[in-house]
Amino acid sequence: MNPLLRTLIGAAIGAAVGFLLYRFVGCKTGACPLTANPWIAIAIYGMLGALLAGGK
Repeated sequence: MNPLLRTLIGAAIGAAVGFLLYRFVGCKTGACPLTANPWIAIAIYGMLGALLAGGK
């Protein structure tokens, strides 16, 4: 599989996991920096997914 495609798929899966964590786990008080804001959760978990999928 093309390494770029694999990295993009990993980023998309990571972003989806980040959104699901925000949606279903979340943080009602806003004190949790990773799950209080959906954009931050999507960005962080998307980058994590890209890093994990891109490695050999």
